[in-house]
Amino acid sequence: MLQEGICETNDILNNGPTKKANTSDPIDLSDKSLQVDISDALSEKDKVKFTVHTKTTLPEFQKEEFLVVRQHEEFVWLHDRFEENEEYAGYIIPPCPPRPDFDASREKLQKLGEGEGSMTKEEFSKMKQELEAEYLATFKKTVAMHEMFLTRLAHHPVFRNNNNLRVFLEYDQDLCVRGKNKMEMFGGLVKSLSKTTDEYYLSATVKDVNDFFDQEMTFLHQYNNNLKEATSRADRQTMKHKDVADSYIKISTNLLQLATSDSGKLERFLTKVAETFEKIRKVDGRVASDEDLKLSDTLRYYMRDSAAAKRLLFRRLKALHAYETANRALDKARAKNKDVHAALEVAEAETTQTEACEKFEQMSEKGKEELTDFKTRRVAAFKKSLIELTELEIKHAKAHAELLKKCLSNLKEE
Repeated sequence: MLQEGICETNDILNNGPTKKANTSDPIDLSDKSLQVDISDALSEKDKVKFTVHTKTTLPEFQKEEFLVVRQHEEFVWLHDRFEENEEYAGYIIPPCPPRPDFDASREKLQKLGEGEGSMTKEEFSKMKQELEAEYLATFKKTVAMHEMFLTRLAHHPVFRNNNNLRVFLEYDQDLCVRGKNKMEMFGGLVKSLSKTTDEYYLSATVKDVNDFFDQEMTFLHQYNNNLKEATSRADRQTMKHKDVADSYIKISTNLLQLATSDSGKLERFLTKVAETFEKIRKVDGRVASDEDLKLSDTLRYYMRDSAAAKRLLFRRLKALHAYETANRALDKARAKNKDVHAALEVAEAETTQTEACEKFEQMSEKGKEELTDFKTRRVAAFKKSLIELTELEIKHAKAHAELLKKCLSNLKEE
């Protein structure tokens, strides 16, 4: 029976449920011209296949509605196409969804199997239910983050016109995107370190003359650090609630075992108390899940989104540095003797300076719009999530109190 239970849980871990989760980020859905959602998802061992459903009235697409199957690597490919495109340097690129990770659930499953000899049938069944619920919550979050990424792109007035996005949504074959090998991962790490070094250099050497962007850089740096700390604390709080729920399993099981040693009032008393602990366990389990979804996930998403906003500011600083360098090159060219060669050098320097100036001004204009929208969006998201979390906490607290009252009432009748 225990082995059968492990096999059933393995089926869920490997084949997965086909559930769709709601996202917590408020997005204006009044524009119906391009609607994207993940209608289905299937977990297969080390990968998840997402069924992306698109409805559109835009003339650029060949049909009004279509379904395609995509894997995580293809989402990463799409994100990188936006990140590497100079046309979008002045925009906040929606953060890439995190890689699906079910290792924690599989590790718990393995430990559950190893400890089957020390558990009763009832305790094993309850632990298996907890494991399945935890896996399902992780699966829902994975789907939600991938859907959020696509929804942000589809509702952005500029990103939605990108050709790579159309290919991703419309092409019904495999995009032939493979995962990175070890050398490519190492190269990516080196590139990331180089980018970080460049960012520190720009921050130290380039003085932003625009107070708005200077203040935004200071704010986002502190905001991102605060979000990291808040996310870590929220995760610890959620984990403690899960630990409490798990402890109720042991208490309930031990009380039931103790009840079997007596056939009178004590048996009925202990049985009722054990049943109450089991019901409270489910309530506390839901509290942990709701805190994870409404608080931890919101904090985690905006930690990544604020990092994306910081990258926009660094790209703007890079454009400012290029503009200042072009100005110095132009001044140097004009200071030379006015011969034919010098005149050509001045003309070339003027062209470079003009292009750098236009790029910087465009990035500043678009960047200000994006950062203003980011503020509005994150305030609305946190307000929505915290209100929903508060309502759920009150609901669960009332259920918790009602269970205890009912238990006391039943015990008094004995």
